[in-house]
Amino acid sequence: MNIIVSTTMEIPGKKIVEIIDVVQGSTVRARNIGRDIGAGFKSIVGGEVKTYTEMTMQAREEAYNRMVNDAIKKGADAVVGVRFTTSMIMQGASEMLAYGTAVKLK
Repeated sequence: MNIIVSTTMEIPGKKIVEIIDVVQGSTVRARNIGRDIGAGFKSIVGGEVKTYTEMTMQAREEAYNRMVNDAIKKGADAVVGVRFTTSMIMQGASEMLAYGTAVKLK
């Protein structure tokens, strides 16, 4: 099923006819010793820490997919006002959260 996902509150050419619910998806990711050692070396010389970039991208994608699946289960045509946020759960572990408003379109 195709679903429109947007950071805006409107979908051009469409009318929101029903607000269904807030939808969300999250994942918690922890660092590992291998990544930390590589990041430690990288902090000495500077530059992008690619393992953390990849981990963050994967977490964002997983949270996004879970949010979309939540919207589909609730019968939505679109999710508007999408946002991402992170929070630290414990030392070395963070949550990535994607959320928005599931809506019906006409």
